[in-house]
Amino acid sequence: MLAGMETRVGTVPVIEKYSSIPPYQQIEAWLLEAIASGELSSGDRLLPERELAAAFGVSRMTLRHALGALELRGLVTRVLGRNGGTFIQGRKIACDLNQMSGFTDQLRSNGHRPGAKLLEALEIGADGEVAKFLEIEPGAPAFRIVRLRFADEQPVAIERSWFPAQRFPGLLERDLNGSIYELLDVGYDERPVKALETLEAVRATSEQAKLLGMSGPPVAIQVERVAYSFVGVPVEYACDIFRGDRTKLTLWSGVGKAF
Repeated sequence: MLAGMETRVGTVPVIEKYSSIPPYQQIEAWLLEAIASGELSSGDRLLPERELAAAFGVSRMTLRHALGALELRGLVTRVLGRNGGTFIQGRKIACDLNQMSGFTDQLRSNGHRPGAKLLEALEIGADGEVAKFLEIEPGAPAFRIVRLRFADEQPVAIERSWFPAQRFPGLLERDLNGSIYELLDVGYDERPVKALETLEAVRATSEQAKLLGMSGPPVAIQVERVAYSFVGVPVEYACDIFRGDRTKLTLWSGVGKAF
């Protein structure tokens, strides 16, 4: 093969055909290292399969074996069509649901640049479900805030949150592009300290998939959450949609109940 042949996003290594490590695993290991080191970034497109297989000096079947393994891990996505190809997804965004630090603080602590785009902020009358979770009367005023969340300028989640309006007067007049939990803490001394959350794999709607820039099967993770203050009063009800191919959620297990 031609060692050092340039792809659109990097330089491929020499594949050792007589190594104890199969060629497809060597290709997979190189791509993993290139993603971890930042040589390959989310959104980068590899050469077409025929050209990339020639660069590695392997068959297209061997190359597809490596790409298929990475696709199962959510690190690449293969898109059909004229403008398709194999795209790097990059390392997944880790969200620890055991912490109440908020999405913004978790991104920063993991070395990502957080961002938010406000899609909706209005006062509504709480319907039955929202009222039940917030422990307020049906029809009582609640603030609904919907935001598109970014990590390193890539959309990863749609946050939909409801807050009891009486507990947080003037919330909608504040800057809602940063950490709302920090706003609740600094402005109202009501930072959430614990939450009950449920996770469910769902299919993103066409509107959600468009907002999140998803291609292929729009697999998403829905996280429904009720967050409580120090005295056990619900301060937020949320139903968030995370990109299934860009995020991984962590939970600790133990003996006993959380509450």
